Amino acid sequence: MSRFYGIVIRMLCVRSLQARFHAIYGDTELVVGIWPLRILQGDVPHHVRDMVLAWAAQHQQELLTAWNQCASGLKPEPIQPMSVSE
Repeated sequence: MSRFYGIVIRMLCVRSLQARFHAIYGDTELVVGIWPLRILQGDVPHHVRDMVLAWAAQHQQELLTAWNQCASGLKPEPIQPMSVSE
């Protein structure tokens, strides 16, 4: 869905789970709940966690839309990556 600073954002939709996305950085991964925005599990370096949460806060509505698309069997639209100015 998105990629920035070596972080890959993916969404694996399981309807019985709350809306979430995965942030993969190297061999580490975070699972982040979308509403409310919070870390559900995983561990990455602190600077990566902070970037992922800042990006997700800016794109929270788009992430919810993507979750709903996935839940409907549709491919979610890409979401803009974090830019240098963010």
